[in-house]
Amino acid sequence: MPVATLTKTYSRPAQTFQRDLAELLAPLEKIAATSTNLVVNHDARFEVDGDSYEVSRYLFVGPRGGDTPIRIGIFAGIHGDEPEGVHALIQFIKLLESKPELATGYYLSFYPICNPTGLEDNTRHSRGGKDLNREFWRNSTEPEVRLLQAELISRSFQGIISLHTDDTSAGFYGFAHGATLTKSLIEPALAAAEKFLPRDERPVIDGFPARNGIIREAYEGILNAPPKIRPRPFEIILETPAAPPEYLKELAFISALQTILTEYNKFIAYAPNL
Repeated sequence: MPVATLTKTYSRPAQTFQRDLAELLAPLEKIAATSTNLVVNHDARFEVDGDSYEVSRYLFVGPRGGDTPIRIGIFAGIHGDEPEGVHALIQFIKLLESKPELATGYYLSFYPICNPTGLEDNTRHSRGGKDLNREFWRNSTEPEVRLLQAELISRSFQGIISLHTDDTSAGFYGFAHGATLTKSLIEPALAAAEKFLPRDERPVIDGFPARNGIIREAYEGILNAPPKIRPRPFEIILETPAAPPEYLKELAFISALQTILTEYNKFIAYAPNL
């Protein structure tokens, strides 16, 4: 069912840079036009100063692998000056289209551009001047947050993965929270990413205590599952350093994502014997 268009009035930043969102997503639109696995939904729309934007969802339906498909939500671009995750998701979807068996048993919902105006302007915040990743489940009026919250409620994800970039880190690391099994997923994911980028081994990362590149705490208001939902899904945030070459950052993200899917499938197969 289409989502009602939300409207906000803001001022565009005084700058010349403007990223072409349609061009960025064109490869996925091309795939979805003929794919039997990838379906795109453009209903989550909002307006800013008369311009229309959307938080597109790309649903990849993997080959059947069990009685009930595993629902995972994968998000990128919540900070508009972190395009690495966006590019990685596009490449990952391309990989799945060529090798759908990698998604066996999964319904994967991809949200490659969670902050369209920020990505267009290459700014961390949205055009409303807000860090959207501090606005979730806090009665936010930001249209992007409201649309994403509606998705998080209606999709009932068993796992939520977010991709970010850290320009203060020299290594790859991650946040792990939510379901207890999360810690069993993030370590193999970081090990897989480590084939392409070093791991951040600092004892304090981004102001949080860390061990082996894993942080157990998180900021308030980040993109995550609805507060009262039970059981909690696994929730993982993957962070790449900003400095390395683009292709290495993409490979690290893709390898980590593929590993999480593999490891979670193992857990689902093993769970009935617990």
